[in-house]
Amino acid sequence: MLWDMIWDAFMDTIKLLPFLFLTYVAMEYLERKVGRKTERAVGRAGYAGPALGAVCGIFPQCGFSAAASNLYAGRMITMGTLLAVFLSTSDEMLPILLSEQVNIQVIFKLLGLKVIFGMLAGYLTDFALGGQRPVCRKGENVEGHRQGHSCHIKDACRCEEGVFRPAARHTVQVFGFIFLFSLALNALIGLAGEDFLAGLFFNRPVVGPLLAGLVGLVPNCAASVALTELYLEGLMGLGPMMAGLLVGSGVGLLVLFRVNHNGKENMAFLLLLYVFGVAAGILLDAAGLAL
Repeated sequence: MLWDMIWDAFMDTIKLLPFLFLTYVAMEYLERKVGRKTERAVGRAGYAGPALGAVCGIFPQCGFSAAASNLYAGRMITMGTLLAVFLSTSDEMLPILLSEQVNIQVIFKLLGLKVIFGMLAGYLTDFALGGQRPVCRKGENVEGHRQGHSCHIKDACRCEEGVFRPAARHTVQVFGFIFLFSLALNALIGLAGEDFLAGLFFNRPVVGPLLAGLVGLVPNCAASVALTELYLEGLMGLGPMMAGLLVGSGVGLLVLFRVNHNGKENMAFLLLLYVFGVAAGILLDAAGLAL
């Protein structure tokens, strides 16, 4: 029985491998072509920052959320713009949906929802805070602060390696996460039953989005992998899935806490990210929206 579970999980995952690799190659290429330009555009966007940040944030992986964290630490964007980027960032959702050959209209709707919620949350935050960029603390030099935190997207994607090596490494990593998650999921379904798991936590009103949001806070792409796979397996509804993926931003939060030395700002941002993400999931549940 154990061997059957391992074999089933492996066969379910291996068929995704070529699609994952081709998707990551394309994404690595686009990231290198437009990453710097996008960062500069968001940094200069002014009042349009949350809108532009939400649109640019839909690019998968956590590279842009890491770059946005550096822009915020460099006092170049507002907290609302940073929040819009984090909420719209899809991390591993898009590659998995593409590799699973999900209907393209469904994919666009999911990305559209992330952009809309990111934009709304960003503008609401900037409106509440007066739309001001954060200022450096006493004794800090603005230009030096920016230069001191310019590690940018390059550190996350290792641009000097070219396209294929990072794409292959990312493919293997995500492949491993999907395989292990599929194996664990098959074992749980075999032991507890699919209906039991579907109604245990994640499909409960309010509780589901709250728990999924906590999963999304895990600073690792495994969180977005798990949430997306649960949704595709029918074990999680749209509301909880969106709550977790809106909150999730890969290593973006880790970068923010590393480069921005204002702990109160970081904790306030973390709370806003969780509240807006969970609120969006609860709203979707209440509306009964399904894709």
